[in-house]
Amino acid sequence: MRLRLNQPRPGLPPSPPAAAPAPSWKVLLALLSLSLSALLWFEGLASSLTRPSVGGDLDLHQLELATLVADVAPARLTTLVAGEAPRSRLVEQLTLQVDGGDSPAPALQRLKLALLERPSDPARAEARLRELLPMVDSTRRPLLEALLRGDDTLPPANLKGVLEPWAAPLLVRQLSCEQLGGSQRQCPAFRGRQPLLLRLLAVTLMPALLLVTGVLLLGRELWLLARGRLASPPALVGPPLGLVDTTLLIAGGFVLIGEVLLPQLLQRTLQTTLLSMTRSAALAQGLEVLLLYLSLTVVPLLLLWRLLSGTVGAPAGGWLQWGWRPPVTAFRQALQMLLLILPVVALGGWLVEILWRDPGGSNPMLELVLRGSDPWALACFAVTAVVVAPLFEEILFRGVLLPVLGTWLGPTGAVLLSAALFAAAHLSLAEWIPLFLLGIGLGVLRLRSGRLASCVLLHALWNALTFANLLLLGS
Repeated sequence: MRLRLNQPRPGLPPSPPAAAPAPSWKVLLALLSLSLSALLWFEGLASSLTRPSVGGDLDLHQLELATLVADVAPARLTTLVAGEAPRSRLVEQLTLQVDGGDSPAPALQRLKLALLERPSDPARAEARLRELLPMVDSTRRPLLEALLRGDDTLPPANLKGVLEPWAAPLLVRQLSCEQLGGSQRQCPAFRGRQPLLLRLLAVTLMPALLLVTGVLLLGRELWLLARGRLASPPALVGPPLGLVDTTLLIAGGFVLIGEVLLPQLLQRTLQTTLLSMTRSAALAQGLEVLLLYLSLTVVPLLLLWRLLSGTVGAPAGGWLQWGWRPPVTAFRQALQMLLLILPVVALGGWLVEILWRDPGGSNPMLELVLRGSDPWALACFAVTAVVVAPLFEEILFRGVLLPVLGTWLGPTGAVLLSAALFAAAHLSLAEWIPLFLLGIGLGVLRLRSGRLASCVLLHALWNALTFANLLLLGS
């Protein structure tokens, strides 16, 4: 028996009465928007293969943190949280980066490797320092000259002076202090040993604890599913939009206007204005990211408001089904789903690393946060990643797209397709599988909870964990 379009599908509320067919011009505009968006996303995903990945930098930063802790913490505790011989592993990674990279390594990485090699292989370290001398300007040469002289009695004030032009990270300052005459108690890692240990615990043991908890919860959910004891989800309620209007909203409003046209119109003016107002390149960049993302949301949200403003018969809770109250329930649902999907996404990311050694670049904002030091710029990135992006993306993908697709494909098809488009929208082929799995978790939460607020909170928690990890490793 054929299914009429206005006949309810299993698990879904009755569809609204069939609306008049969309005008031909609107259908053609939707098809054109969809085609251009698909080309742009395909190009963006392909170009991500040539972008640098932040994954290797994260590993290096964690090894650097472990090396610092190993110098100032008890050996048994260091082995527990950092593993065996973190300094040796760091030397191996840096050697691959400096000697085996496709492009010349930065001067700071070369200096870091020479300082690490100096105690065990002074001849090799000296050769690296001599190679580095002509590569740096005169303000940075005094540190190299002091190391080549073997000056192990440099006063603390002089040490600070020769390090300052390098804008040196903590590991370089620590190794320079050790090798140029500073006592252990004068060196920065000893003075900050407790915060360093706490940071290492946060980036090693905390994720492991969350993963173990997630595996246990996931096993419980699968057992309940096998026994048929999971509660039936509520009916999926969403905006009464057709595929044409939804395509225009996402492909036209979000992709073509928000991601392509508006940045072309606004970016240069924003850069010039913000630099003149703030006099800080880092803060200007943070504000630029925040304002560009806010501008991206304007047209799609206005278009959605216009599409819904003329509709009648909105259900209790509105077309988007926010369901913020009670907030404790929304947060509990988000936290539970976060723990459930963590091991699944981690497994997906691990498989990508195993099967694809060089999958390409990450989201550019990850590198900005990892390398950032301006607190106001980091605050702008945090607002963008933890507040603005979850709100906007969940409105589009779980508030509108998933329920509209559910009318045509059913709940399972809607969750899978909306997750696939959500992952593609981030324009990173290396992250597509983990983001697809995250999108499935967000979609399942939308179905099970019947509210959009839980999805926003889950998305915000996920981004907050990623942001905190980058801060702990990069600071």
